[in-house]
Amino acid sequence: MKVFINIIIIIFLGGGIGFAQTLDDYFKIAAENNPGLQAKYKEFEAAIQKVEQVNTLPDPNFSFGYFISPVETRVGPQRARFSLTQMFPWFGTLKAQGDAAALMAEAKYQSFLDARNRLYYQVAAAYYPLYELNQWKEIERENIEILESYKTIANKKFENGAGTMVDFLRVDIMLKDATTNLSILNDKEAPLLTRFNKLLNREEDALVIVEDSLVAQALPDNFRKDSLLTNNPMLEELDLKIASSEASEEVAYKQGLPKFGVGLDYVMVGERTDLASDMAAPQDNGKNALMPMVSVSIPIFRSKYKAAVKEAKLMQESYTLQKEDYANTLTSGYEMAWFEIQQQLELLSLYDQQIQESNQALNLLFTAYGNSGKEFEEVLRMQQQLLKYEKMKATAETQYQIALARLNYLTAKTY
Repeated sequence: MKVFINIIIIIFLGGGIGFAQTLDDYFKIAAENNPGLQAKYKEFEAAIQKVEQVNTLPDPNFSFGYFISPVETRVGPQRARFSLTQMFPWFGTLKAQGDAAALMAEAKYQSFLDARNRLYYQVAAAYYPLYELNQWKEIERENIEILESYKTIANKKFENGAGTMVDFLRVDIMLKDATTNLSILNDKEAPLLTRFNKLLNREEDALVIVEDSLVAQALPDNFRKDSLLTNNPMLEELDLKIASSEASEEVAYKQGLPKFGVGLDYVMVGERTDLASDMAAPQDNGKNALMPMVSVSIPIFRSKYKAAVKEAKLMQESYTLQKEDYANTLTSGYEMAWFEIQQQLELLSLYDQQIQESNQALNLLFTAYGNSGKEFEEVLRMQQQLLKYEKMKATAETQYQIALARLNYLTAKTY
């Protein structure tokens, strides 16, 4: 009964794991959990908050003054004064500041999109080496099984006088090499799993289900090249930064123009007590005073405003040059990724042929050895040659997929 329950649990957990068996599913997990990507999105959210900060009037100023020695006036001594003032920047300044902040926030969002695409590439670049490792381990295990069978055959040949002890020793040496190679491959799995799982922000030894086979197919010429310079988030980010700098230039110019202020002064006035009679009291004796005010700032120190305008222009030039440089990087990166894809396709075609012919040669050599008991060294050499081509094929499949993932990142493929 306990065994039956354990089987049910394994089946249930296996069904849960099945939801994350494809690379696209791992992309989704990484997008939801990766702290670096989440940090990028928080930067975008913080940039949005900046819009409201710069798109609002400055706080009004309120002041209170108390006359320790009352100031005598015709209508009575002044006791205290209340002042309230609101400053207004030059027309359009707030809108320009809001536009600059909003454009920069949009640039932050494009930066987030690029970080997401780059994360997808990193996940793919960490996923496919696990496939290569699994293939190499399986090839090495098959090689060990074959060598063990060869060892048995060589031993029987020697016992029957149809073979030599050297053949037995040769296969034993190769068997030890294969066993050690398999042990090293097993040790290599832990760091590869750690690198992959940490991109997904999971436990370093979390189970990763890797595909059993990969498909490498020829791609049409100029594959996705039309979107290389049109949909790339980094280029969009730099365009938005240029537009934001243009808005910042307008802000700097408008800040060098006068600012206006309106306000009210309220003065508390006491009654005069130095008069001979009420008939001599002036009109409005002891009446509090209310005084509207208008103020204008005079921006006579021009150097800081000119420097701010110059700064904005220089940033526009900087972003323009960055965009040109990044476009060049994208173009060269695309060509290198495309070359890598074509190279791996050619190598895969070669390795398929070499594996097929090596198998044929190995069968012929093994048949000859079975009949004559000679040329066992050639059998072992051809077996290792076949092993090498099988491993090289697995590596070429891996490198093809990594190069394709790189090309997808450069062309900003959406998943």
